[in-house]
Amino acid sequence: MKRIFITMLTVAAVSIGMYAQKFALVDMEYILKNIPAYEMANEQLNQVSLRWEKEVEDLSKEAETMYKNFQGDMVFLTDEQKKKKEQEIVAKEKEASDLKYKYFGPQGELFKKRESLIKPIQDDVYNAIKKVSEERGYQAIFDRASSQSIIFASPRIDVSNLVLEKLGYAK
Repeated sequence: MKRIFITMLTVAAVSIGMYAQKFALVDMEYILKNIPAYEMANEQLNQVSLRWEKEVEDLSKEAETMYKNFQGDMVFLTDEQKKKKEQEIVAKEKEASDLKYKYFGPQGELFKKRESLIKPIQDDVYNAIKKVSEERGYQAIFDRASSQSIIFASPRIDVSNLVLEKLGYAK
């Protein structure tokens, strides 16, 4: 009786183990660094961002110069001229602020450019991860690059290279 019970318990434990969920890890930083289109898109975004930052900075410096000149000339100006100069300075500062918001705001040009250049690449990576998951029977695939709670993970469960293969970038 004892043997039958132990045998049944062993069979139950094995069958429960067979239904255990499978999971894997990917390293999105590693994957994206190995996609040339992503690197080119990032470089393009950096160049555009630098150009726009310079435009905004030039406008801000122009407003600052106007203000310094105004301070130096203030004693020679009439009240009407002072008001006019102040309005010009405020208008220039607002122009710089508006331009900064236009380029770098939440729905600004940089955001739109990033969406158009990087989103398709990220979608392709997501679809490749999904295919690997379906083919290998994984219930979950975690990103080790963005998860700070993963202290250690066996390299055997990292499927980053499989994802790169699905994308056509064999490693």
